[in-house]
Amino acid sequence: MFGYGSLVFRPAFPFVRSEPAFIRGYVRRFWQGSTDHRGVVGAPGRVVTLIPEADARCVGRAYEVAPAEREAVLASLDVREQGGYDRAVTPLYQLDGTMLAAEALVYMATSKNANWLGDAPLERIAKTIRSSVGPSGKNVDYLLALAASLRDMGERDAHVEALEALILGGEGGTQDGRV
Repeated sequence: MFGYGSLVFRPAFPFVRSEPAFIRGYVRRFWQGSTDHRGVVGAPGRVVTLIPEADARCVGRAYEVAPAEREAVLASLDVREQGGYDRAVTPLYQLDGTMLAAEALVYMATSKNANWLGDAPLERIAKTIRSSVGPSGKNVDYLLALAASLRDMGERDAHVEALEALILGGEGGTQDGRV
């Protein structure tokens, strides 16, 4: 299993082992609306999904789940990720580039789901994150926990760092406000 958002800092399921890892061909973006965790219906928060991008890599955490726990973990994750995420399978790599698994499960949202918010200027994304709250807590806490967890792994994510800088009052983003 590969986690790149809240699963990085709060897996909330039993696992045998976990380590930093990456997938190829995707970037992490705060383009998915959350009406069940970090926002509510009518005022969705913003959480991450994976966006295809050639030659990109997205670092997160790999989790190995015991065979006896597999079905229960999948059932709980299907509920947790029900707000627009679908299961997908992708190769998974250790940080040194060695293949960890030919097929790893990952949840990702696409523009075809009802909660999709899509791209927007970073300032608008940050404003939504700053003001959104849902059953799982403040949207800003999600962003800051993800940013801290990526730093702890030695990972740089320009999109996450730019949003964190805007939230914390610093500079961030590019001239057109997109990262």
